[in-house]
Amino acid sequence: MSPEIIYEDEHILVLNKPAGLVVHSDGKTKEETLCDWVLENYPEMENIGEPIDTGEAIIKRPGIVHRLDRETSGAIVLAKDQDTFYFLKEQFQNREIEKVYNAVVWGNIKQDKGVIDAPIGRSGKDFRQWSAMRGARGQLRVAVTEYKVLSRFEENGEKFVFLEVRPKTGRTHQIRVHMKYLNNPLVCDSLYAESRPCVLGFNRVALHARQITLEIPDKGRKSFEAPFPEDFMEILAKV
Repeated sequence: MSPEIIYEDEHILVLNKPAGLVVHSDGKTKEETLCDWVLENYPEMENIGEPIDTGEAIIKRPGIVHRLDRETSGAIVLAKDQDTFYFLKEQFQNREIEKVYNAVVWGNIKQDKGVIDAPIGRSGKDFRQWSAMRGARGQLRVAVTEYKVLSRFEENGEKFVFLEVRPKTGRTHQIRVHMKYLNNPLVCDSLYAESRPCVLGFNRVALHARQITLEIPDKGRKSFEAPFPEDFMEILAKV
């Protein structure tokens, strides 16, 4: 399972990550990661970025500035040198990088567009989950997500919505948590819609990071787009 190169220059590498590929190791399990692919193909990037010290192991994250969940496909940006790493990291911290996702959710959303402004904390029911609901534990962090309905459709008596989603903050599982908050969880989300079956041809969370816009050293602000994978192409054929 390998990513595809969307764009490359002397400063950055933009990849289209396939669903199912984890970005970096957790230090406990041994499985193929995006970082393994980077080290194999770009060994000179080994010490770029900031490694994680778990207390038991040092996990190298060559060029990794941000991440995508294992089951999320789409565009991810890596820095090829340390100066660019800090340059990109600052843009993420200042919320200057624009990200556009596509998602398929259960149910119907009456508004054609909207903004979800709901702080996120740890779930009080499941340590694996985050929550924007009352009862979330720990520090609640500001989380804002914009959405726009692209299409509404039905299949086998169930209603679904095809969305464009723009997270304005970068919280863990933010889109998944916010859509559950609306009572419109993502299709095939085993963590936030565990009681619902996988449908519409998805065998992973129906979320794709389609576009990312950022400033590149010496080249100004640019946008990069990750082509839709096959499961999303099937949705586009339906809508």
